[in-house]
Amino acid sequence: MTTSSPLGAVASSHYLATEAGAAALRAGGTAVDAAIAAAAALCVVYPNNVALGGDLVALVRSPQGEISFVNATGRSAAGESLDALRARHDGGLPSRGVDTVTVPGGIRGWEALAAIGGRLPWADRLEAARRYARDGVPTATSVARAIRDERAALEADAGCRALFLPGGRPLDEGEPLVQPALADTLDRIAEHGPDEFYTGATASRWIDGLAALGSRITATDAAAARAVVEAPISETVGELEVVTASPNTQGFSLLRTVRALANGLLGTPADALGTGAGALAAVFHDNNRVRGAWLSDPDVATIDAAGLVAADVPPLDELRADLPATGDTVGLTAVSADGWAVSLVQSVYWAFGACVLEPSTGVLFQNRGTSFSLDPGHPAAFGPGLRPPHTLMPVLVLRDGELLQAQATMGGQAQPQIHAHLLLRTLAGASALEATSSPRWVVGVQDAGDVEATITIERDVPEATLTSLHASGLKPRLVPPRDENLGHSNLIRVVAGGYDAASDPRSDGSAIVVEAAAELLEEAGR
Repeated sequence: MTTSSPLGAVASSHYLATEAGAAALRAGGTAVDAAIAAAAALCVVYPNNVALGGDLVALVRSPQGEISFVNATGRSAAGESLDALRARHDGGLPSRGVDTVTVPGGIRGWEALAAIGGRLPWADRLEAARRYARDGVPTATSVARAIRDERAALEADAGCRALFLPGGRPLDEGEPLVQPALADTLDRIAEHGPDEFYTGATASRWIDGLAALGSRITATDAAAARAVVEAPISETVGELEVVTASPNTQGFSLLRTVRALANGLLGTPADALGTGAGALAAVFHDNNRVRGAWLSDPDVATIDAAGLVAADVPPLDELRADLPATGDTVGLTAVSADGWAVSLVQSVYWAFGACVLEPSTGVLFQNRGTSFSLDPGHPAAFGPGLRPPHTLMPVLVLRDGELLQAQATMGGQAQPQIHAHLLLRTLAGASALEATSSPRWVVGVQDAGDVEATITIERDVPEATLTSLHASGLKPRLVPPRDENLGHSNLIRVVAGGYDAASDPRSDGSAIVVEAAAELLEEAGR
């Protein structure tokens, strides 16, 4: 006789990626394998948000309770200079184009994750992604919308134009998105491993393709790419420990909110999202100012993570104006019954990143370089071989040392705020579905025309919340319910007997709790 037990759970921003992660669990993989499989699939089915030419950050918890932070954010070209960029761009970096491309770190991130807790071979991890790219998938709602919105930028690049605007017409929702060149690239990585992307034939192709457009990234830059595996940072509130990523990510911003909650500045979790929302908005506003003034590559930073968590709010003349960034990113979570847990965030930054797609490899590249400042006096000033400030941030929440929940979201500069929403809602008793689907609001620049003090508010927030936000002294802007610019969150909670998992209805995602026969569960744990 066999019995059914939960093998694990996966939640991601696209249902096909969730299915890829679930298949990895069923094949005997860990949550690490499931996360890599889902992330690879997302690079195929959600190219407005993520691609092989993007970056990755992740938290991984082992069965022994050790948590590692994987920082796979890429560096600028060693042969580029601040003076040359200032001369080419009249003092300010563009938002798109080849000069915004940094060395992609994502595949090195997969490699680091696999070394920590993977079990499956690369061919198995990438099987679904390879199939989706070669056979094609229906163009997702979010992808079709982004193609329409970003048409002008996509038309400017031959590779993007051929894939997303075939015959001069934007791909529509449901139409086949077929990527044979990307499928071939994934096949080569499956056969030769991650080095193929950085030192193999694939590397030569994309480096030469970018160089033809004026990129300064060289084979030496690509070969030097490595993920950094280090300890995460955390703060406690009550019996909970909130764990996230250290700089160059903005994880510290969430910890500032957690500290405010622990110090009684926000009332109860229910208060903070209700009658006390104005106070929470003020905390978010202050956190954004700290990030804008001081977040930079820790290799050259003058303030470390602990200093950023504790820092006073800077005066206005120290701020760098934030560029509009709705945050085209994917966040996914995976947990397996053998004790592994992953929160992973991977991205090309803005929609379709730099809008540069190298045709021979099918690889779309990120525009993370636009996060550098061209002000030589700014902490985040461009420098050769540096990592830009990053919006990506994974989150795990522990209770008495044991995993309580794994959170991940897109949302650009608002990611720490969306994580705070998820945390506060679950602390107030919400299920995973309630936490991810509840009305949301965020502070800061999310769209053209916004300012630092803008609060973007979904119209269906409760009246008490809206009243408090209007009284905050900030600048409310109402948007329709479930606006995707307010994040695609994914959440897995550990509950009695299994998992409570949900994916944000603002995305094309899903969550799967994977059941397995008892003997399969036993084998997966060997």
